[in-house]
Amino acid sequence: MADTSDFKNGLVLKIDGQLWQIIEFQHVKPGKGPAFVRTKIKNVLSGKTVDKTWNAGVKVETATVDRRDMTYLYHDGTDYVFMDGETYDQISISEETLGGGARFLLENMQVQVATHEGTPLFVELPVTVELEVTHTDPGLQGDRSTGGTKPATLETGAEIQVPLFINTGDKLKVDSRDGSYLGRVNS
Repeated sequence: MADTSDFKNGLVLKIDGQLWQIIEFQHVKPGKGPAFVRTKIKNVLSGKTVDKTWNAGVKVETATVDRRDMTYLYHDGTDYVFMDGETYDQISISEETLGGGARFLLENMQVQVATHEGTPLFVELPVTVELEVTHTDPGLQGDRSTGGTKPATLETGAEIQVPLFINTGDKLKVDSRDGSYLGRVNS
């Protein structure tokens, strides 16, 4: 059990038999009336996001979530296989559980896998990943009709928008949360 004063981003709560992760929270002390906590929580399994308000001091049941550093090994049909570096145990995680992060996974990448009672809940990739551009059209100088960006295909197969000066073979730094271009990596 946790008190609302124990809330922090990433905490997983058990509400009505479902697991919800706190994305953000705010303690509010209005001039009139009791204090309360405004939260934005995400259902761990479905990904649905909901706003919920709690009275200050309310006890909420927390879920024990085991976070382990694991290495991505390979893609097997619809599942992705990860290995625990300490015990060498391998687990398969479905594409639905992995979410959009699957498009930035490279073999031997270190990730954090969160499990609850042996069931994988979600996978956290590093915030930034370095990937090579396998294909992009040459940028035309003076072409600003697309806001100075063009599509580029990365070595994982993901397609992102990059500035016009990026060429095939360049190594890029990409934000794994939203797929945005962050910069070139100097070799």
